[in-house]
Amino acid sequence: MTSLTQTPAWASVSPAARTRLVEVVVPVHNEQRVLAQSVQRLHDHLTRTFPYGFRVTIADNASTDATWDIATGLAGRLPHVRAVHLDEKGRGRALRQVWARSDADVVSYMDVDLSTDLTAFLPLVAPLLSGHSDLAIGTRLARASRVERGPKRELISRAYNLLLRSTMGARFSDAQCGFKAVRTEIAQALLPAVEDEEWFFDTELLLLAERHGLRIHEIPVDWVDDPDSRVDVLRTALDDLRGMARVARRTLSGAARIPVPERVAAARLPSGMRRQLPSFVVVGVVSTLAYLALFWVLRGLMAAVAANAIALLVTAVANTAANRRYTFGVTGSAGALRHQAEGLVAFLIGLALTTGTLALLPTTAPRAIELAGVVAANALATLARFMLLRTWVFRPNRQKPTNTHPNPQTEPTR
Repeated sequence: MTSLTQTPAWASVSPAARTRLVEVVVPVHNEQRVLAQSVQRLHDHLTRTFPYGFRVTIADNASTDATWDIATGLAGRLPHVRAVHLDEKGRGRALRQVWARSDADVVSYMDVDLSTDLTAFLPLVAPLLSGHSDLAIGTRLARASRVERGPKRELISRAYNLLLRSTMGARFSDAQCGFKAVRTEIAQALLPAVEDEEWFFDTELLLLAERHGLRIHEIPVDWVDDPDSRVDVLRTALDDLRGMARVARRTLSGAARIPVPERVAAARLPSGMRRQLPSFVVVGVVSTLAYLALFWVLRGLMAAVAANAIALLVTAVANTAANRRYTFGVTGSAGALRHQAEGLVAFLIGLALTTGTLALLPTTAPRAIELAGVVAANALATLARFMLLRTWVFRPNRQKPTNTHPNPQTEPTR
C-alpha cells in the first residue's frame, strides 16, 4: 500500500524566495499557561505552509513565573525559534529590542494567545516582501472580518479607533489588533521617534508612519477573543488617551522627524505639506468643536444666521492664529494683523457656504439639523482654507514688493 503525503505549500517556491527572512516576535509576560502550546502551533503552521524563511522570537519582558524557562526550552527544541529576555516590562519595549537588531527582511508580531487565525499571516507579510507596502496590519473591523468577542471589548475597540480617526486624522481602521508587520528598514527608521514602551507603541508607530506618507496595508482577519486575557482595559484606555495627547502635541510642534526612503520622498506632497497637514487637522478639529459649542449656545439667543456668523468669526480668528503658530511655524507679532485680515477671506468662504446651507433649510428645522448642515458646509470650506493659508497667507517666499529691476539707465556699469 502506498502512503500519500501532502506536499508543503512552499515546495514549489523558488530557492531565491526561501532566502527571504521574516521574523515573528511573540512578546510575553507571565504566559506560562499558553506559551508552549502557542509557539508549537505557530512553528508547525509556518513550517508547513510558509513559503519564506522565518524566525520566531519569544520576547520575555520581565516575567516572574516559569515563562523564561519554557521559552528557553522551546528555543533549544524547535528550529528557527529563539528567546530573548528583558529586565523591564512592556510590549513596546520588547518589540523595540528585537526589531531594532533584526537582520530579517520583514519584522512582525502577534499576541501569544494566537487570537488571530494564522492563515492570515502570509497575506499580511506578502505585500511587504513584494515592496508594495511598508507596514501591514490585521483589522477586525472590516466587513469581511469574522470576530468573536464580548460587547464591552467590542465597544471599547470601536470607540478608540473612532477617536483616532476623528481627532488624529488616522486612516487605518484597527490600531490595536495584535497582528502587525513592518519592513525592517522602515521599522528601524521609525523606532527612534516612537516614545511609548507599552500598549500604545504600535498605535504611535502607525500614526508616525501615516504622517510620513508610508503605505499601510490592511487585511481582514478571523479573530476570537481570549477569555483569559489579563489586559487591564481601563488602564490601557487611559494610557492610550495620554499617548494620543502626547502625539498631538508633538505633531503641532513638529518634533517628530524620520528619514524616509527615497521612493517615498519622490512621491511626497509638495514641500512642507506632509508636515503641515496633521497640524492643520488637529487645529481644525479643535476649531470645529469650539464652533459647534458656540453656535449651539448662541442659537438659543438669536437667529441661526446671526449665530453662525458670530461663531464662525470667533473661531476663524482663533484658527488662523493657531495655524500661524503651529502649522506654518510663524512666530512673533510681525505680519500678524495682515495674516488675520487675509485669513478672513477663508472666513468669508465658510460664511457663504454655511449661510447658503441655512437658507435652504426650512425655518422649522430642528437645531440639530441646522448643526449638521453647517458642519457639512464647513467641511467643504476646509480645503479652501488650507490652500489659501498655504499658498497665499503663509507662503514662505512671499515678500513685500521691492524694486528688484533697477532702471538700466541708472544701473552702474560692471
